[in-house]
Amino acid sequence: TDSNRHTFWAGDFESPVSTNFTTAAIRPLLCHEAEQTYKSCLHYGVTMSVRYPFPDLNQLPEDIRSRILEVQEKSGFIPNVFLALARRPAEWRAFFAYHDALMLKEEGSLTKGDREMIVTTTSAANHCLYCVVAHGAILRIYEKKPLVADQVAVNYLKADISPRQKAMLDFAMKTCLNSHEINDADFETLHAHGFDDEDIWDIAAITAFFGLSNRMASFSNMMPNPEFYLLGRMPRDKK
Repeated sequence: TDSNRHTFWAGDFESPVSTNFTTAAIRPLLCHEAEQTYKSCLHYGVTMSVRYPFPDLNQLPEDIRSRILEVQEKSGFIPNVFLALARRPAEWRAFFAYHDALMLKEEGSLTKGDREMIVTTTSAANHCLYCVVAHGAILRIYEKKPLVADQVAVNYLKADISPRQKAMLDFAMKTCLNSHEINDADFETLHAHGFDDEDIWDIAAITAFFGLSNRMASFSNMMPNPEFYLLGRMPRDKK
């Protein structure tokens, strides 16, 4: 449902950093979100430029503002991409509409973990700090593997993933780096691992969409929220 979009739950893992520092998320923010993010980054030793300052949350169109506050309420913080892109409302709406169509769809055989694995792996190939850190955190949570995001970002060929996922990432990386070389044999390989043609479209579309996202994040110097770095790394104590 719409109310569950962009919700990042820790599942069986938790972060040593508390993300519940916004207890009244639905009311207007008491201070500019960019200032809060900047202070948070300074606290954790993360530097960031103000190449494109975040817009004032309270001055955004109501549909965008409400969506961002929903994310803040459920996640405990606002991922910087939501504010960074909000300076252009029409582009923000188009970006998240396509994002949701690809990442939240229920059809097909790709799991949520598969989708985040594609994003993390190809974003690393594109040297995108923001997307590797943010989507790596979500990948750890969905797969319930605290090491997997680092593994696929550095060298997915040696990662603790299934042969099916490796074939998926082979194709994603070819789409990312050499899409002009894709041929029918690539499709046949994926078919042998149980992917149908619509799944293959999803793999390629996620790779291509986040190629856009990677480049927007990199040129604008978008920094990951500090909270992302530790999410999903620490196993919960079994009670």
